[in-house]
Amino acid sequence: MPIVPHVSPVRRQARIYPGELSRMSTVRADLRTDLAGFGEDLAEAAVLCGSELVANSIEHTRSGDPDGRVVRALFEPAPGVLRLVIVDDGARKSCPHIPRQRTEEEWATAERGRGLLIVDVLAQRWGTYPVVPFPFCADLGTAVWAEFSIGEVIR
Repeated sequence: MPIVPHVSPVRRQARIYPGELSRMSTVRADLRTDLAGFGEDLAEAAVLCGSELVANSIEHTRSGDPDGRVVRALFEPAPGVLRLVIVDDGARKSCPHIPRQRTEEEWATAERGRGLLIVDVLAQRWGTYPVVPFPFCADLGTAVWAEFSIGEVIR
């Protein structure tokens, strides 16, 4: 059996924000700071996706309730991959998804529901997982992640 070396992922400090949309400028500024040294295109894509995912957490989960929080993490799970993870305080009613059943006319007049489409276009891939993977803990929170290809790092 071949020995596979363990690759220690590069991690950055996770940040915790109050679940208030008024804090979005701080979320974006912190992301820009934490992405310093990466290419401008990657940083802008990650900031836009992070903004959308944090806003969704505040709008659609208990993170937006009084005393709610949102956790944001960045790390490199593998060489050449940057993963952005947003963790909410637990579901109110639904799981993150793109409303794909809309007609073209409904999309033209829709005032909401485009955030995950932006993530879908800008991220190399994205998904969700429960914070605690037990059925009886389903309401404890969801992590929504997006991955980006790291081009040249300018450190």
